[in-house]
Amino acid sequence: MDSGITVRALHAHAKINLALHVTGRRADGYHTIESLAVFTRFGDRVEIELADSDEFSVSGRYASAVPLDDSNLVVKARDALRKRAGLQHAPVAIRLEKNLPVASGVGGGSSDAATVLRELAETWRLDLDEAELARIGLSLGADVPMCLTAKPLIARGVGDELSAVPGFPALGLVLVNPGIAVSTAEVFNALSHRDNEGLPPLPRSLDFHSIRNWLEITRNDLEPAARAIQPAIGKALSVLNKAGAGFARMSGSGATCFGLFETGNVAKRAAVDIRSRHPDWFVAATRSMTSETDAHGQD
Repeated sequence: MDSGITVRALHAHAKINLALHVTGRRADGYHTIESLAVFTRFGDRVEIELADSDEFSVSGRYASAVPLDDSNLVVKARDALRKRAGLQHAPVAIRLEKNLPVASGVGGGSSDAATVLRELAETWRLDLDEAELARIGLSLGADVPMCLTAKPLIARGVGDELSAVPGFPALGLVLVNPGIAVSTAEVFNALSHRDNEGLPPLPRSLDFHSIRNWLEITRNDLEPAARAIQPAIGKALSVLNKAGAGFARMSGSGATCFGLFETGNVAKRAAVDIRSRHPDWFVAATRSMTSETDAHGQD
């Protein structure tokens, strides 16, 4: 179908929890958190165009791990937005390039869904504000509203109470996953403590050194449980430290870990070294997006 719309390759950014404190558990079973999250320039890619019938296809390194049926968050996002808008006939072809490992603690599926929500709202010319998109996103998963924002933020509640962090700089990062998936539910079930202190206040001046020092007094409360389930996470952290990371930690519920590096070039060199030693691992050098970056990753 000739849609008259230029097909754009859209970034679905990886979400990195620089710190994640589990602060409680609600009566409905959901855990409450406080997390500082950033989004990286590396991630999945999504293409959308009008078509004669709905299509969804996946390519990329991790395509084989992605379901193509309506259990996929991308398909759920398309259908939820169509239902909300009351559209009867608006078929689209969605192509996903899956560059991020699945079930790896970097919000890949949520970011894919967020990208589809935002772009479909534009493709279908829907008059929906950010709050309405976030409500639809939250119905899909707690991480989707964060990924719709795609800027440095503090997340509280179940991840739905978001506060922007102005003046946050770009950080040089290396992402490493030793080729294992970890169940988020299994990690939460294995927690020994669920009522932990929240995050300390952020430093007034935000730069590499102040952020690294702040991270030293924070935690990822999911990391000990995840490491007990998958000891290879500890090896990934050790590899990052040996490669010269200024700080290393697991992201989210794992098993992806990140190393913080002072510049992007230092991060790239470290990634080359790690990749040469562990060619079967997922390894990516990237930079986080600043507070001023727009939804499509442009400064």
